[in-house]
Amino acid sequence: MTKTVLITGATAGFGRAAARRFIGGGWNVIGTGRRAERLRTLQEELGDAFLPLEIDMREREQVEGLAKLSPPWGDIDLLLNNAGLAPPTDPLPDTDWARIDDVLETNIAGLVALTRVLLPKLIERRGQIINLSSVAATYPYKGGAVYAGTKAFVRQFSLDLRCDLAGTGVRVTSVEPGMAETEFTIVRTGGDKEASDRLYAGMDPMTSEDLADLFWWLATLPPHLNINAIELMPVTQSWAGFTVNREA
Repeated sequence: MTKTVLITGATAGFGRAAARRFIGGGWNVIGTGRRAERLRTLQEELGDAFLPLEIDMREREQVEGLAKLSPPWGDIDLLLNNAGLAPPTDPLPDTDWARIDDVLETNIAGLVALTRVLLPKLIERRGQIINLSSVAATYPYKGGAVYAGTKAFVRQFSLDLRCDLAGTGVRVTSVEPGMAETEFTIVRTGGDKEASDRLYAGMDPMTSEDLADLFWWLATLPPHLNINAIELMPVTQSWAGFTVNREA
């Protein structure tokens, strides 16, 4: 029986690579995103096994409408909550509230709303949820208060959801990557591609394909195994020291 995965944020980065990986593995893929043109291009590439849906995670009615998909598309075995936004890495007082609100609505409210409405089907099919968190959930950095806070929420939400789903057979994993070279980094640097390129100069960052392979591995583990949380970084990345502010 062909399985189905719903991937949010499928128009770029980890989501797009995951769509390609799961299609290559023989799954059906529902890909959501805000950029309709990119979704159409991806459908042309991937064919009839890919269902593109223009969805904005900030719009609750659109998100909850995904629970109304008809079979076979409605028979979802895996929810990959990949969609996410981040404000530029400015200190909180310098960050526009509208941007903060977009991040909260996408990274937290939209993720929770979609998970909640799909749970009956996932329980019925003894399915799986993979939530994209970040190493930012654990390791603080200047300018990360909002974004890192949302990713800490995603991590804890995933762990607590496991408690709520005990006995249902549904698996839940928080995936927490470090530095990966995607479009997302350009957004984080305020749209400055040169700044993004400098960030990765001289190192070997993770790629979208690395994460897609990880998602595939999680999805194809024996159903009696659950990876609660998995943190990964490129070998060239580690932890920074503490900052100390000294009086003159």
